[in-house]
Amino acid sequence: MAAPCYLGWDFSTQQLKVIAIDEQLRVVYEDNVHFDKDLPEFKTQGGVYIHSDRLTVTSPVLMWVKALDMILEKMKSSGFNFSQVRALSGAGQQHGSVYWKKGSIQILKNASSKLPLHQSLKACFSVSNSPIWMDSSTASQCSALEKAVGGAQHLASVTGSRAYERFTGNQIAKIYSQNPEVYMQTELVPTGAPQKRISLVSSFAASLFLGAYAPIDYSDGSGMNLLQIWEKVWSVSCLNACAPGLEEKLGCPVPSHSVLGPISPYYSQRYGFSPDCKIVAFTGDNPASLAGMRLQEGDIAISLGTSDTLFLWIQEPTPALEGHILCNPVDSQTYMALLCFKNGSLMRERIRDDCASGSWDEFSKALSSTVAGNNGNLGFYFDVMEITPEAVGIHRFNRDNQKVSDFPKEVEIRALIEGQFMAKRIHAEKLGYKVRLDLTVSYSGLQLISATFFLVGKSEEWRKEHKEKVCLKLSFSDCTYSDCTASDRLKVKLNSGVPAEHCASITTQVESEFQNGHFSTTSVGFKVFVFHLTIFEA
Repeated sequence: MAAPCYLGWDFSTQQLKVIAIDEQLRVVYEDNVHFDKDLPEFKTQGGVYIHSDRLTVTSPVLMWVKALDMILEKMKSSGFNFSQVRALSGAGQQHGSVYWKKGSIQILKNASSKLPLHQSLKACFSVSNSPIWMDSSTASQCSALEKAVGGAQHLASVTGSRAYERFTGNQIAKIYSQNPEVYMQTELVPTGAPQKRISLVSSFAASLFLGAYAPIDYSDGSGMNLLQIWEKVWSVSCLNACAPGLEEKLGCPVPSHSVLGPISPYYSQRYGFSPDCKIVAFTGDNPASLAGMRLQEGDIAISLGTSDTLFLWIQEPTPALEGHILCNPVDSQTYMALLCFKNGSLMRERIRDDCASGSWDEFSKALSSTVAGNNGNLGFYFDVMEITPEAVGIHRFNRDNQKVSDFPKEVEIRALIEGQFMAKRIHAEKLGYKVRLDLTVSYSGLQLISATFFLVGKSEEWRKEHKEKVCLKLSFSDCTYSDCTASDRLKVKLNSGVPAEHCASITTQVESEFQNGHFSTTSVGFKVFVFHLTIFEA
């Protein structure tokens, strides 16, 4: 008998990815289809179409279906044993929406296993190019939604976020206002019936495997400006503000870990999947990251990319005008907070180029030459219009809170790092997060990290009182380390559970010390997928 395995799918912006793991969570297969490279007939750039107004951004729905056909054929050609797959689930780019035409359910259910799925479904979508998360063309719909429900803060209190242009409810409202006949092609069905007609990318992907319309899950559904996050039901006032009959087109949302049913016979007949293979609800990519990184209550994860994204598990959120509160994909009774900072790696790279001759090593040395707190010097660095908060420009302040035009290079570097991480902490606390000593933070990306984030705002007395108690644990995945040093009063533990052959070329250097009663991690320069830092009492 073949060893059981489980498939995970990621319908992302630029590619479709699949991974198979066994019951010991070991990767036994992985592959991808890159939309631009592998499906050039769709003529996308970065997996999307940017329209002439530079605001409207869409992706062709059939491209996603054809990518699934292509990757399954690649797996079949490689000899992958589909019969060993016990269950599958996945993630989709958040906020994107798919519009099924009347009658599509029968085509989806009865698709011929002799044909690639994209051929069977080519006439099934009333909107051929789906609006996605990059779209920013719905400003008027956002204003109308906030006005209809009593203001931005009230909308955030109900749905977890103020109105955002990329959020699905506003995208649906735009389609209804500009193309009502297209919207009406997704016919009404009785409330509570299983045949919904508008999907998120995640539930669309699950539908392909299920051979039926899959429900939207709580977590991805809370990124639509439509779901009451406390009651886990659609908000009638929000639905009515966006389009008529919308509840019937969305169906009833379900917990993110719901087993939706067995795989469609199409896959058993064409690829040899077991008829008993279970389909688990798909969710959004950000909720899936929280689940996949195995965060627990109180943990924070930070993805350091072009934009920095912070997400965390939270018990008692306080929705605000900046940031998002989503239903937790792991525990439906708790929540996750999400914050996006637009000025991420490109901002850090510019300061590296300006102040450290383009070298991360020089950047690290400059950072380590200054003390935590930067002697009161602080900076806010926004090359482009920031999301959190809405601001632009470079703003520097000295220890007397006076605005200054420049800093010495080493002060500039620390001001950038501390300013970025203080912003992350401040906005996380606004959403209800409480920083504790047993805090765990996960980072992903290639950057330099300053741990002053954790203790910014703590008094001098607090730091002196706790400096004998505070310990630091660093654990790394997909990396090795060398040259680790620590002071007598600081315990540093480094762990790597990844085989050396996967990370032989990666070296991590960590220097930690107490300076003047302050806890400070001077710098961590690394190429790493996951980085965990825990501060706890010894």
